[in-house]
Amino acid sequence: MSHSYVLNVYFDGSCPLCQREIAMYRRLPEAAWIEWVDVSSGQDLGGDLSCAAAMARFHVRDSDGRLFSGAAAFSQMWRKFPGWRWLGWMSAWPPMSWLFELTYRLFLPIRPTLQKWARSLSH
Repeated sequence: MSHSYVLNVYFDGSCPLCQREIAMYRRLPEAAWIEWVDVSSGQDLGGDLSCAAAMARFHVRDSDGRLFSGAAAFSQMWRKFPGWRWLGWMSAWPPMSWLFELTYRLFLPIRPTLQKWARSLSH
């Protein structure tokens, strides 16, 4: 991890939904301070994050080396963008953090179906 970045964002670049969402964030000026890591290439991500885990759930690592996953990862990332900070702070506050994580966990099983649908629309 480069210490010049405030956050490392690990995303599935093979997922059309993820590609669109990450592209939206990358257009923001503050995105220059984030290292965007496409985990679909299978590279080594470090000892505490396997490629399989990174493909299964969204992860970010802060500048102190702490790893966050799922809704907590989104919360960390959103706080880096001015227009999204309110959502980042709200999603970090219990009981909202529990609701965001529950929603994220409910999304994960339907993600493959949504990916297939998105791929079919792009062809």
